[in-house]
Amino acid sequence: MQTKLYNQEGKELSDITLPEKIFGVKWNADLVNQVITSMRSNQREGNAHAKNRGEVSGGGKKPWKQKGTGRARHGSTRSPIWRHGGVTHGPRNDKDYTKIINKKMKAKALYSILSAKLRDGEILFVDGINLKESKTKHASSIVKSISGISGFNKIAYKSGRRALISLPEKNDGVYKSFRNLSTVSVDEFRNINPVDALAYQYLVIVDPNRSISQIENKI
Repeated sequence: MQTKLYNQEGKELSDITLPEKIFGVKWNADLVNQVITSMRSNQREGNAHAKNRGEVSGGGKKPWKQKGTGRARHGSTRSPIWRHGGVTHGPRNDKDYTKIINKKMKAKALYSILSAKLRDGEILFVDGINLKESKTKHASSIVKSISGISGFNKIAYKSGRRALISLPEKNDGVYKSFRNLSTVSVDEFRNINPVDALAYQYLVIVDPNRSISQIENKI
């Protein structure tokens, strides 16, 4: 599988070969949905909490005697049918939303997403990012340059999640340069996951040979 390699100025350099098992996978909507749903569920903190009838204050005394008043019988004002009573089936902060995701399922879902984004022309391969200084203006210049490549003009848009730049290794200079650009994020390619891959419109893979080798053996 062949594709184009560019430099940070947006100029075409050469063709590169991509592994079929990562970028030639058929779209599997059911698998992707299952993995994405599970990963998002695992990120839930469960902060919302409603008190049940055993946690609300008051209500220790029976409101009125059982018989002879003509009113309905009640044993406590903590009952959910009373104002200020406990909540029935409300959100609980002790609920566990964790779902188990098989590692191979997660990897296959990632490969499926990467293959789909490549077919849709949403992955850009860049040989490297070199900055003279860690300044936002240099990062903006790179974004503007690569937006000139056919099909990637939306990278320069000022709103939305436009691009995830994936590096072969940690680079503090690149992180600092791009951190003030709200539409672009930077991370190491080895950390990429299905949620991040779908969260951004474009994926910019820097030094593809080194980067891709980090996820080749996930399956």
